[in-house]
Amino acid sequence: MSRKKHIVLTVTSDPNYDQRMIRICTSLHNGGYDVTLVGRERPASKPLIERPFKQVRIKQRIDEGKLFYALYNLKLFFFLLFKKIDAVCAIDLDTILPVFYISKLRGIPRVYDAHELFCEIEEVVSRPAIQKMWYAIEQHTVPHFKYGYTVNQSYVDEYRRMYGVEYAIVRNATVLRQIALPAKPTRYILYQGAVNHGRCFPELITAMMHVDAQLIVCGEGNFYAQAKQLTKELGLEQKVIFKGYIPPSELPEYTINAYIGITLFVATSKSNELSLANRFFDYMHSGVPQLCVRYPEYENINKQFKVAELLDTVTPESIAAALNKLLNDAAYYATLQQNCMKAREVYCWQEEEKRLLGVYKRLFDAQ
Repeated sequence: MSRKKHIVLTVTSDPNYDQRMIRICTSLHNGGYDVTLVGRERPASKPLIERPFKQVRIKQRIDEGKLFYALYNLKLFFFLLFKKIDAVCAIDLDTILPVFYISKLRGIPRVYDAHELFCEIEEVVSRPAIQKMWYAIEQHTVPHFKYGYTVNQSYVDEYRRMYGVEYAIVRNATVLRQIALPAKPTRYILYQGAVNHGRCFPELITAMMHVDAQLIVCGEGNFYAQAKQLTKELGLEQKVIFKGYIPPSELPEYTINAYIGITLFVATSKSNELSLANRFFDYMHSGVPQLCVRYPEYENINKQFKVAELLDTVTPESIAAALNKLLNDAAYYATLQQNCMKAREVYCWQEEEKRLLGVYKRLFDAQ
């Protein structure tokens, strides 16, 4: 029996909480590969949760800034230097340098997993010197990663335009499972995800003054305190309910019982404008119509399966009007809900993992 090919995937996150990487590594393991996910151990990290694939955490006391990236990448380089590896995959730019140099030094094939347009995310765009540094790293490495994948067609087009690479699409779609749509006597609106700047919370919370339903917010983030303060100032404490961080095992119960889902954000960067949020698929898979902004990826899917009400402009007035339409037009709501049940059969992890496995098959077939 031939030895399984060993793939090592590298992240700067804690493997316990990286749902996308857990999904990817599990699919690679089930596809017949020996898989190791290498991530970060933070000072407050909890013991590793057992998974079907191997996990390694690199201890890192310095938790942010340039020094963190420098030390982590150096430790990652030496970790990879002595491991028996058949292919190595960098997840985003923050681990690409050690992967690039190890693959060249040892003659190991390399893969780039681009979750986003890293140089165009808000945290990078807002700091020109940092953006310049990351662009230099990207230009130095990405053109030399022949094999790769990203999360939507818009990103594929951007990487082709910038670097002449042709990457596969592997969306972060939800695993398809059988569901029974529940009765929803309490018709609440759900936001799940990070409560951050740029997620339209000032407009959404203000809009709730004119909507006869509760908004439940599951998540925390850098706008959490401000969102709660605005809710208090508007006297909406009984209408906008903040649940804080909800464990992934408990979140699906909130999702499937929601009447409307919220996927709103401001296109403060190119990466945002062209993105396709994970929650979009979570709502879809729970048969929950949602409210989105008319950005390219949402519009493309909505043309095929109308699962969302799309906003051209994000204001309290436009949000309130759209939510009230979904709450009050039963026929329209039922159409969107039925479309969700059709779309989830197409946009699901079972289909996406076929493309993921195809990337590695092509890579190893070419060796």
